Amino acid sequence: MNVKLNTSRRGFTLIEFICVVAVLAIVAALLLPMLAESKARSSRISCVGRLKSVAFSFHVWAHAYTNAFPMAISTNFGGTLEHTATGEVWPHFQVMSNELSAPVMLFCPSDRNRTPPRNFGPNLSNTNISYFVGLDANATMPQMFLAGDRNLVGGTLLPNRILLLTTNDVVSWSKDLHNQQGNVALADGSVQGFNSVRLGAALMNTGTVTNRLAIP
Repeated sequence: MNVKLNTSRRGFTLIEFICVVAVLAIVAALLLPMLAESKARSSRISCVGRLKSVAFSFHVWAHAYTNAFPMAISTNFGGTLEHTATGEVWPHFQVMSNELSAPVMLFCPSDRNRTPPRNFGPNLSNTNISYFVGLDANATMPQMFLAGDRNLVGGTLLPNRILLLTTNDVVSWSKDLHNQQGNVALADGSVQGFNSVRLGAALMNTGTVTNRLAIP
């Protein structure tokens, strides 16, 4: 007895195809913002970790140099004091190469306008660095800004890219790195994540009228 099997297959109709595409578009529209937010959160967490390494390196270096950060020690004695007037940021990190160990610690994963540094050699420049340096930070004033994300807005930016921030200034973050949020390493070695409102409050709590920040 021969049985004929029906092997014909019905394809998608145009309406069914349009429905499938519409469903996929809706799913993508729902998932993409979540994926973008997750990626941004991951980058910011990584940034916090790198800034903690930076802050720790400052303190390890200071322990070997009369408990002062390199910005307060003359180049004659291994510090970077003479570089504070130039606005160059890289010397303050380069002098801590032994403490930092990995140059990538100077680069924020969210920074699209900087090139990650490959080493601490002579080619290191501000274009490889994502973080500012607080030129007057010292461990005796634990709430002063030691380092942090470079996308600060407000204050007075001098021609040598030294940013003067007073307690009366309105400060905020641009969208360049963490969607109008940012991370700051304080002189006590901690790292804090601030939105613009909390950033202003932190500035008022630094214990000094003016903070000088070298912006890369």
